[in-house]
Amino acid sequence: MTTRTLYLLCSAAPPVFDVAHVIEDAQARGWDVCLGLTPTAAHWLTGSLDGLAALTGHPVCWQCRFPGEPGVWPEADALLFAPATFNTINAWALGLTPNYAIGLAAEAAGKGIPTIAMPCLDTAFAAHPQLETSLTTLRTAGVELLYGENGFAPHPPGPDTVPHYPWHTALNAINQTTTRHH
Repeated sequence: MTTRTLYLLCSAAPPVFDVAHVIEDAQARGWDVCLGLTPTAAHWLTGSLDGLAALTGHPVCWQCRFPGEPGVWPEADALLFAPATFNTINAWALGLTPNYAIGLAAEAAGKGIPTIAMPCLDTAFAAHPQLETSLTTLRTAGVELLYGENGFAPHPPGPDTVPHYPWHTALNAINQTTTRHH
């Protein structure tokens, strides 16, 4: 079996703490996983970054490289941005690239890389009118969004926990999308 490369990008939302299990699941499905994080997600996972790099076999990236510095990852066959926070979704849709992970996601459409995003937000953020505009913009750009009944359903505001983040749905969708593109 040919190994496919998955860029797994994560924002700072509680499901990011499950990322090692997600990487192992993706690897079991035949993916070579490269992990990219927003700066806050990297901060949250500071104590795990070396272990995550060992698990993937690639450096965990969260900072932009210097001009002229070579990339450290193989080319992507697919990109999954999950969890994608309210801030991430809006910045990406507006074409703002305040960090490495959102920059990679923004470039993916132009490179023809199959891209899936699964938001992670509460109902208070979901009620903001910019969210639907941003989701529509990303769909128009070719991003498959796993949101609502076909993915992540927003939860009520409150404790910093997410009752159920459907990582398996995201990995299943990535497999289906790349099957259609090859």
